[in-house]
Amino acid sequence: MEAPTIPTCKSVLLAIGLLTAPTAALADTGGLSAYLKARAADADGRVTIAADQYARALAAAPDDPVIAIRAYREGIEAGDMPLVARAAAVLAKAGVAPADAALFPLAAAARKGDTRATRTAIATLGKGPLVVLAPSLNAWVARAEHRDPGAALATAGEDPVARRFAAETRKRIAAAPARQPLGLAVAQTLAGLAGDLIAGAPSPLAIALAQAAVEADPDYAPARIVLADALAHSGRVDRALAVLDTVDGGGPSAEAAIAKRLEILSVAGRDDAALRIAGTRAERPEAVAGDWQRYADLLLTTGDAAAAAQWYGRVLAADRSAPAAARGSWGAWLQYGGALDQAGRWPEARVALRKAVALAPTQPLALNYLGFAQVEHGDDIAGSIRLLERASRLDPANPSVTDSLGWAYHRAGDTRRALPLLERAAQAEPTNAEIGDHLGDAYWSMGRRYEARYAWQAAIVTGDAEERARIAAKIDTGLPIAARR
Repeated sequence: MEAPTIPTCKSVLLAIGLLTAPTAALADTGGLSAYLKARAADADGRVTIAADQYARALAAAPDDPVIAIRAYREGIEAGDMPLVARAAAVLAKAGVAPADAALFPLAAAARKGDTRATRTAIATLGKGPLVVLAPSLNAWVARAEHRDPGAALATAGEDPVARRFAAETRKRIAAAPARQPLGLAVAQTLAGLAGDLIAGAPSPLAIALAQAAVEADPDYAPARIVLADALAHSGRVDRALAVLDTVDGGGPSAEAAIAKRLEILSVAGRDDAALRIAGTRAERPEAVAGDWQRYADLLLTTGDAAAAAQWYGRVLAADRSAPAAARGSWGAWLQYGGALDQAGRWPEARVALRKAVALAPTQPLALNYLGFAQVEHGDDIAGSIRLLERASRLDPANPSVTDSLGWAYHRAGDTRRALPLLERAAQAEPTNAEIGDHLGDAYWSMGRRYEARYAWQAAIVTGDAEERARIAAKIDTGLPIAARR
């Protein structure tokens, strides 16, 4: 019997997807080892190590576009511009360079103030999907050359995105100092588009735009903050934090960098690190209301409402002492009252929340919070309904307000009136566990047991641990008699 064929190490790696395009050059131990290390580091988010190993792999296979595209993307994330340039050249030679490869020659030219090279780079950029930037960028070049930028802006044509950027550029040009560097103008333009893209799905283009903005003007700190945000959205948290480390702690963007750092840490689930940083800053003798606010926000989101209330109280005290024209104290009272409520101090919370409503009687957020909280505590249901009806008139499309009003009607015993509102709120926000829970209670109270359990089953999917346990009990045994209306 013939012995079975034993697959080579390389064929096994191909089968599991670690090698997507083998090359002869990678057959040598060093190149293959570097490529595998790079893939592993890339998967773990260790950007700097991945970039270094992709550089080694690319050196072993200098004409391989598959390795080059990985090296290119990792180089951008790591801020390794020599690697980006080398990988982009390989991709260009193979005819597969991505559209954003033109960003980096553009940034380099603008940084030097070389208008001719900048125009050349913009022309290359204008052949791909980033053509929407061309009118604005050309307008800045025209201004740097003491020409009328209006002609360039007019080339935006009917494209809505290009026209929006052109309109914004026209305003920035009008407000810019006479000798604004071309690099700064390009950095602002690129960072602006990157910031827009971050709001969507994680995007390599957003990272490329932001990194190019940093290259165009390394002193433009907002571009570094946008870059950190883009990296964090793509799961590159450690690299994002390293980028924020490069923002001048004494510069005008220092506070924005701190806020972004805390946001990134919180979203990444690194609450201890975020609390440690925020707490240290809040405890400083020179701390200001913004430091206390950020710390209170983090304390509240991590479950320490009592401590959050103390810090919100300090924000409120600072707000009361501010000049009348600078006060926005209804919001401070609302946050303070909300923290007190979550800390189990309802009588004090009610005072604070009523103060917020008194200061902002047309703010749906304040009306909704006070009305719903009073309903939950069984406090002045009739008055709460009036508050919530006012909130609903002010913001009729808000599912949270619609749910609160429906829930108030239900708690007042008018479930027939409540049900259409609760159904509408659930349709608008089908993943909101609280709304689904309320809808289930209303159905059960009207004897519609199957629909009640269906609503609760939907709510349990997105609820937190406490909500899941409570809703599961209702699914098993129905709504307790005391909770029926």
